[in-house]
Amino acid sequence: MNLKIAFQLLQNMGLRYVIYRVIHEFKKRTGILRKKFPVKPTKQLYRTLDDWRNNTPLFFIQSRNAIKLAKNKSKKLENNALRILGGEIQFFQADWKMLGLGYDWLSNPESGHVYSLDHWSKIPDFNPNVGDIKYVWEKSRFSYLQTIMRYDYHFEEDHAEWVFSEIDSWIASNPINQGPNWVCSQETSLRLLNWCYAFYFYKDSSSLTEERWSSYLNVIYWKLHHVYHHINFSRIAVRNNHAITETLMLHIGGRLFPDFDNAKFWSEKGKKWFEEEVAYQIFEDGTYLQFSHNYHRVVVQLLTLGIRFSELHNDSYKDHVYKKAEKSVDFLYQQMSLENGELPNYGSNDGALFFNFSDSSYRDFRPQLNALNYCIHKKHLFAEYQDLEDVYWYYSDVAEVVSQKPQEAITSYSNGGFYGLRDTDSSTAIRCGNHENRPAQADNLHLDIWIKGNNIFRDAGTYKYNTDQQISKFFFGTRSHNTVMLGEYDQMLKGDRFIWFNWSQACFARVQEHDDHFSFEGKIRAFQYLDRSITHTRKVRKYKNSLKWEVDDDVYHNTDLPINQIWNIHPDFVDKVKIKSKDNDGELIAQSFDGWYSSSYGRKEHTEQLIFSTNKKSITTEITIDF
Repeated sequence: MNLKIAFQLLQNMGLRYVIYRVIHEFKKRTGILRKKFPVKPTKQLYRTLDDWRNNTPLFFIQSRNAIKLAKNKSKKLENNALRILGGEIQFFQADWKMLGLGYDWLSNPESGHVYSLDHWSKIPDFNPNVGDIKYVWEKSRFSYLQTIMRYDYHFEEDHAEWVFSEIDSWIASNPINQGPNWVCSQETSLRLLNWCYAFYFYKDSSSLTEERWSSYLNVIYWKLHHVYHHINFSRIAVRNNHAITETLMLHIGGRLFPDFDNAKFWSEKGKKWFEEEVAYQIFEDGTYLQFSHNYHRVVVQLLTLGIRFSELHNDSYKDHVYKKAEKSVDFLYQQMSLENGELPNYGSNDGALFFNFSDSSYRDFRPQLNALNYCIHKKHLFAEYQDLEDVYWYYSDVAEVVSQKPQEAITSYSNGGFYGLRDTDSSTAIRCGNHENRPAQADNLHLDIWIKGNNIFRDAGTYKYNTDQQISKFFFGTRSHNTVMLGEYDQMLKGDRFIWFNWSQACFARVQEHDDHFSFEGKIRAFQYLDRSITHTRKVRKYKNSLKWEVDDDVYHNTDLPINQIWNIHPDFVDKVKIKSKDNDGELIAQSFDGWYSSSYGRKEHTEQLIFSTNKKSITTEITIDF
């Protein structure tokens, strides 16, 4: 790393980050972490099962009998549950893979690599030679237990023995602080939250024995110990949804297991840190520092868990938690297509939906937004949509009051850099943001167009964090977005893993409504590693009562590189789209290139890209859609 790049890393990430990473790496290499997180610790005895059953701390559900929800024997739920019971798991809400009933919890089903049971600090989490570690983590989250619990509830079945056997199997295959499933504290936190749902749902089952309970409590203690003693990694080095997950788990875990040493202290610290992370990570306008709708939904679910849990225990958060939760709902709702609950595929999309208590599709945000809205206002957010089961897994008694908000014609969320133009049948979303926190994708001035719930001009998504360099460059880079490149250069300079240098920055942005059209105008500084004077200005006009857009791109630069204007169009609608583009010399002819689209993590499909190129400084484009 040269001095210029090193200085920019320090400038972007801050001295605290750099110092922490250096010290953390030192502790890993010298074995200090191995001493802090022991293997084969002495087993301790805690509250007996009978005592826990008779004095159960309040949780979202107290038992399966406490749930008051009309039974719905849906075919989708039944099919999914039977596949899981047969040994399959749906990875990242997309592709099903057969792992078998005797899965070892250590094998990567994609690469075939079997991880060792070395101390977790010695396990590589980003090694192209062994495959993407997320494929090992996926089943170990235990989110699939939600499907089994829902199946047992709606179909009046009982798979308690199967559920506890799964937990037993994981414990036997993943000794404390050993192997890949102890590497990530967020994964540990999610696993524990899902186990807790299972403990409470099957609380009265004879399959939950004293022997099992004693084993579970021992592992749970060391999970919370791990999360607490590694919390600075997420709060300093990562500082995203990981930190919100882990601090929330400390708050909840300390309350649910008060007999643990330091339980009260962990819970109090977790609550304080959770409040701090919400204050830092969610901007005043409700947008989110990861610039990702999917990760924002992760935070929406964590806010739902936190707010409901604090309500149960009369332990309110500071006011800003509720205000930012409400702002988050408003922002995502305004970005949403009400026809299907989908949002633009902006930013990192790793398939995360940790708590899924409905039959809705993964890209449908309505159940999760409704649950948080209900937590805040005790009212449903949607008037006609019926798949709102999530709420019943947080509340036993649910009021049927609905207070649906209108969607606004123009929206401006300047803190996160999201702007919207909405007409009768269409919505147009534009990204024009500043980056005080590290960006994930080079997507500034990207344009998304939706018509009647169909994403016509779309963001290509994410695919994988650990894949070959060419594919990674496409999905993380500018090429997968409907914006402009200079030659083959991205808006920012790519570093290792999730690092970008020379962050693009918004100079200004504004949206307006006129008599016959809506307009957006925004300007960014980009390609700064080529020339610090380069700017890109984009103007968008959407004509009212007409599926017609005009896009003007002006790129100020002193290079000899061409401007490449990129369009990623849904293949099902290519024949309905007409694009005319011109520069100062006249009409431009689009060239067709191979592209990719990823609707969910680990899944990609081939698409065609249209690119207009010019050696001039400006391109004017007219888009009409026959729909």
